[in-house]
Amino acid sequence: MPARKRTSAAANGTNTGEPVTTRRSSRQAAAAAAPRAEAEAKTAREPGTTTQSAKSTSARPTKKDAGKVPSRANASVKRSAPPAEDADPRPAKATKSASSTAKSDKKQNKKAGTLKDDEKRATNRAGSEDPDVDSIPSVNPDAPKHEGEWYWLMKAEPETRMENGHDVRFSIDDLRAKTKPEGWDGIRAYPARNNMRNMNVGDKAFFYHSNCKEPGIVGIMEIVKEFSEDKSARRPGTPYYDLSSTKEKPKWDLVHVEFRKKFAVPIYLKELRKMGEAGGPLAEMQMLKLGRLSVSKVSAGEWKALCNLADEKAEEAGLKHEE
Repeated sequence: MPARKRTSAAANGTNTGEPVTTRRSSRQAAAAAAPRAEAEAKTAREPGTTTQSAKSTSARPTKKDAGKVPSRANASVKRSAPPAEDADPRPAKATKSASSTAKSDKKQNKKAGTLKDDEKRATNRAGSEDPDVDSIPSVNPDAPKHEGEWYWLMKAEPETRMENGHDVRFSIDDLRAKTKPEGWDGIRAYPARNNMRNMNVGDKAFFYHSNCKEPGIVGIMEIVKEFSEDKSARRPGTPYYDLSSTKEKPKWDLVHVEFRKKFAVPIYLKELRKMGEAGGPLAEMQMLKLGRLSVSKVSAGEWKALCNLADEKAEEAGLKHEE
């Protein structure tokens, strides 16, 4: 059968406006492609010219770069480093060490000022009024006189105790170390003061350790100067300062004593109480009846009984009293 001819749309009256595709042979296609390939090859040989295929090839990442993530640092335009910040015009805060140093300096200055004030006050105290011990008369014409020796018991604290910033401890060993008569100061009770006013030169007194672990009688001392004013009572800053005691009207007195004997073995308070039971040699002893009295009277009988006991204890221990 002869091939039918494709009729045109215009000839058939059926024009739909769509272009009619014409078929070309492979020979025609090859002939048309040859000039285009030659033109592309020529263009590739010219410098500075990049073909579309080359662009697409260069745009595609290689296997080597596949695992890399582009960073901002690799951008064509790098960010410049930010400008250095201007120094803060505000004054820097003081460091902790500097602050503590300043406080320490302030405390030291304050302490130094306090010491200067204390020294200044010390020069204004009554210390300059105290005469030398040797210049104090042994006998006071105002002291009542009595026949023979009288006996006493006087208490002191051998262990540290602070009073108004001062350690008031004083033991029989401290008394023994003195090279001059010691003023028995600090008495601030009227009964004790009155007992001292009744003391005469040559009287004896037991040295009693009080307010300690083992209170008791530890030795003997002698009254070597009768009573005189205790000027420490009107010195501000002393352990027993008394504002009511003045130079015009002094309230408190003292006597001067010297070491005579330290017992080999003390007579302890529990022994004194045992002897102070009804019918005992110390049944009427003032110290046992008035336990808080720091200076008390001792009768001749009580004195003798206690001295005998001290000798017996020393003999039993194979020791001697220290004189």
